[in-house]
Amino acid sequence: MPASVVSLPRTVPHAGPDGDMRRLVAALHYAATHHHDQRRRDRDGVPYINHPIALLQILSVEAGITDADVLCAAVLHDVVDDGAGDEERAAREAEIEAQFGPQVLAIVRDVIDDGALPLDQRRQPQISQARQLVHGAKLVRLADHTASLRDVAHNPPSGWPIERRRAYFDWARAVVEAIGPAHAGLRKLFEQASAARP
Repeated sequence: MPASVVSLPRTVPHAGPDGDMRRLVAALHYAATHHHDQRRRDRDGVPYINHPIALLQILSVEAGITDADVLCAAVLHDVVDDGAGDEERAAREAEIEAQFGPQVLAIVRDVIDDGALPLDQRRQPQISQARQLVHGAKLVRLADHTASLRDVAHNPPSGWPIERRRAYFDWARAVVEAIGPAHAGLRKLFEQASAARP
């Protein structure tokens, strides 16, 4: 079913633990809707939705983070990047703000890469802008790189030679070093993942 015809709530659900849980489930549904036909570039071609779920696992289960805005933003962090153009991206940003709140949108916006740039040029801004990220975005970025290093170590993108995998690990470390102290538990998880550098 195309994302444009999926009926989703138009307002942020009520606050409180039950509301946070409903909002997180709604974020998972929203992300799954937008990533439904996407696959990761790894050898197995796993469904793309596995990646935001991995971030949720790292943040919530492994690092003990309970901030619903951070968890929702982690699930939604790639939805806007996947917009076809400026108009589609703006529409998705508006939907995220209406459905999940301005704090979630602020975190998502902070971790968006400039899709207009070639892949190799998208990496430097993550380093140079890392310290200016809002705190929640730093947490999402740490979890994102941890999940990605785990994937590159154990199920890398097809056609990535060892030199490219090593360069990816080195770049992820540069981003995390630039972020600075944000969360000791997340940093430990990143270091564990980084130890698998090929």
